Order: sequence, then structure tokens, then C-alpha cells
Amino acid sequence: MTYLFLVRPSDRFRLAIVTILAILGLFSVGVGPALAATATPTTTTTTADLDHTGRPELRSVGPLTFGPSGILFAADSLGASVFAIDTRDTGKIDRPLEVAGLDDKIAALVGTTRDQIRIHDLAVHPETGRAYLSVTRGQGPGAVPLIVRASSASQIEVLSLDQVRYSQARLQNAPDLDAKGRRGDSLRLEAITDLAYSDGQLLVTGLSNEEFSSKLRKIAFPFKGVGEGTSVEIYHGAHGGFETHAPVRTLTTYDIEDSSHVLAAYTCTPLVSFPMTELIDHAKVTGTTVAELGNRNRPLDMFVYHQQGKDYLLMANSARGVMKVELATIADVDGITEPIAGTAGLPYETIVGWTGVVQLERADDSHALILVDGGSGLDLKTVALP
Repeated sequence: MTYLFLVRPSDRFRLAIVTILAILGLFSVGVGPALAATATPTTTTTTADLDHTGRPELRSVGPLTFGPSGILFAADSLGASVFAIDTRDTGKIDRPLEVAGLDDKIAALVGTTRDQIRIHDLAVHPETGRAYLSVTRGQGPGAVPLIVRASSASQIEVLSLDQVRYSQARLQNAPDLDAKGRRGDSLRLEAITDLAYSDGQLLVTGLSNEEFSSKLRKIAFPFKGVGEGTSVEIYHGAHGGFETHAPVRTLTTYDIEDSSHVLAAYTCTPLVSFPMTELIDHAKVTGTTVAELGNRNRPLDMFVYHQQGKDYLLMANSARGVMKVELATIADVDGITEPIAGTAGLPYETIVGWTGVVQLERADDSHALILVDGGSGLDLKTVALP
């Protein structure tokens, strides 16, 4: 997941004042890309702040997101860690990025077949535009975690992790390696379900080994330590009750009335907001369910963008296509607190023609990069934002 910059119409007067003060030297202001999920100030954090040089020992690899200075954050649920890695990536690629049969190309690259390749997440380098993918080669105890970088259809490589600068944040309360859920699934693999970076903080969602197990961690970067995180509870209208064990499946950040919030989506698609200020260690926080977008579905990926004066959330799903959710009235939503049938809350539309999308990421102000399962393989495509 990338982090972006957003200036909404309601903020223009304030921005004008800040700009005048900046010109007078009375206020420091950084200038970034035109759009954002949450305004992220300029930072002095660079790859020099990464405190190790060598090879980060990833036991697994899942969610990815970029932070400042092109630093890539990679989640390792088996190792109960998040790594911050210097990708040593320079020079912008030619757009648009299009790669047909990406899984076949990766399989050939690492000497295996497509059925032995699993792609878990997609992130776009905010400066160069290259696509980064978390990949597992093989299955079971012999599975190998990889990070793959795509610059074009003919330039795909495994990111070398030899002698890189990196840092590691270790989670202290992840589920045990042998812990199982109700259906026998591994709870340790849910230790980290998604990542997002905002304003000097890495947001980490997943499960803990506590009774109130759904966690949202806010880890300061550069890493200095990892606390226990915030236990998060939601009201799930489609299930008719409160939930404390369901992990966030995907998240992003967004300013609601000038206050930074996390937007989190869960299995069966409740969309929930959490004020960033309430996310403190040891706290138990109940979010505001701002939408119920349909059950029997798993949200896969999402980001916020600005188009024609309005803000939207674009969300890929396992069974309900790609949704474009309107955010204009999110500050006025009281929250869903009663059982519902079907959908409720914020309005949305399902994007016609966007079928088979398993990952999506913002490529630039007007385009998304999507990973599409066409039935015979995975294709990486650049498309205009809807």
C-alpha cells in the first residue's frame, strides 16, 4: 500500500494561509504528489536510518507497502516481524506498465511452474513506478519467500536482499506457530494481514495471542520498539453482533474533518473507521461501521483517490468485484449498530468490466495498477481510475 497526499476543497483556505506563511518563512511546508489518502508531511527519514546491513531473514512474505525515501516494508507473519528494506531503486520506468502472464514469467525466472507460485501483494514504488510483488515459491516447509520487481514485460527480477540496509520490527504477542482457528487454519499466518504507512507511523493489522485478538498496531518509524498495539472491536451488521477476533483484511488512511482515521475492511465487507488518536498501546477501541458492502466476500486491497472534486475509496474483492465507494458523507455517518440484510451505509458502485482483479494499487494521480486473474494466468495492467 502506498501513502499519498490529499488536499480537499474544505482545506483550500487553510492551505492558502499555510502557503503564505511558508513564503514569509514563518511555517515549514513540504510539497508532495497531488493526491493523498492522508496528508503526510515531509520527513527527514532516509535509508541511512536503517540500522542493519546484510540479508534480512524473511521466513515468509505477505503484505507490502512503501514508506519514505522509497523504503519498502514487507510483512513476515511466520517470523512475526516487519522488515524495512532499502530497495536501491532509482530511475523512473516507462509507463504504462503491462505484463501479460506474470505468474508464468515469475515461475520461469525462479525455475518452477506456475502452480508453484503464489502472489500475495502488490505495491508501487512512489518515485520510480516499478511494481513490487510478494511471492512464495513452493508449498509447505520448503516454501521460499521472494520479493519480485517488475519494470516492464521483459524486465522482471527477484529483488536481491544481499548486503542491503534494513531494519526489523518484531511483534511481541503474535499467535503461537501451532495456533489454529475454528476451521483449523493457521492463526500465525494472520499475525500480519495488511500494512499502511502514514505520517511517520507504520500501521500493522492482524491477530495477537490475546483473548481480544484483533489488533491494530501503530509503530513509529524509524523502528525503536513495538508495543502491544490496540485491540479493535467492530459491530458487524451482516452478522448482527460485535466482533473482536476478526482481523482487518485491508486498510488505508483518510482525513475525516481534518482528523486522521484508519479505514479498515473485514471479511463479509464491513467498512470501519478508527480515529488515529485512539490507537494507543493496551487500549480497546470500538470502530464506527460506516458501510456494510455485502457478505460472503473478502476484501483484497483498497486505496483512496480524488477525482473531479470528490474523494473515493477503490476496493477489490474476492466475490463482489471492484467497488468505488463515495466518501463525501463519511463524517455524517452515525455508524451501523443494528443487524442489516444486504448493504447499508456509504453509497458505492461496482465497476463494470473490472473482473478478476485480485490486487490493485494506485499508480499515479489518474491510473491504477491491477493484477488480474483471467482464468489462464495473472496479468499486470495499468488502467484509468474509474
